[in-house]
Amino acid sequence: MTTAIREAIPEDAAALAAVHVLSWRAAYRDLLPGPYLDALDPEERAAVWHARLTAQDRPTVLLATEADGRVVAFSCFRAWPDGAEQADGTADEPGALDPATTAELAALYSLPEVWGTGVGRTLLAASTESLAAAGFRTAALWVLAGNARGRRFYEAAGWRPDGTTVRDVTGGRELEELRYRRALFT
Repeated sequence: MTTAIREAIPEDAAALAAVHVLSWRAAYRDLLPGPYLDALDPEERAAVWHARLTAQDRPTVLLATEADGRVVAFSCFRAWPDGAEQADGTADEPGALDPATTAELAALYSLPEVWGTGVGRTLLAASTESLAAAGFRTAALWVLAGNARGRRFYEAAGWRPDGTTVRDVTGGRELEELRYRRALFT
C-alpha cells in the first residue's frame, strides 16, 4: 500500500468525518454503548471538521491517502491548550505543560481496514516530524485506559504514560483517559 501524507483543506471535511466515525465505531465498540456509536452522524462531524479547518486558529490536520487519493487516516495536533486539567479537576500547575514547547496530538484515527498496515505508523511519524519542525520539544496525547490497541500503538512509537489521568463521560459512560508524552528531540 502506497501512502501519501498531506495537510487537510476544508474540502476534506467529509472524508475526515467518515474516517472519524468509522474508526470510533470499530475502536470503541467495547468501551462505549453501541447505540451511542451507531448514532454518530458523519454529516454533523463533517460540519465540525469544516469549522475547524476554516478557523483562524485552526489545528494542523494531516491526512494519509491511498494512491487514488482516498483518505484512510488523519491526525490533528496543536499547541497544548492552556488550562488543561489534572485528574482531580484542578488546572495544571503553571508551566506543567507549556503550550510554547508542548504540542497536543488531539486525534489520530484510521479506517479499520488499514489497521496493522503501517499507515498509522507513517502518519504518526509525519505528525511528530511536523511538531518538531514547528519547534515543539515534547508532545502529549490522551488515550482511553481501556483502549489496549491504541496504547500498544503509541507505546511502540516511544510514547509513555506520565501518570496524569482524567475521567470523562462519553455516551453516558464514565471513562478514564491516560496522558501519554514523548520527547520530540532525542
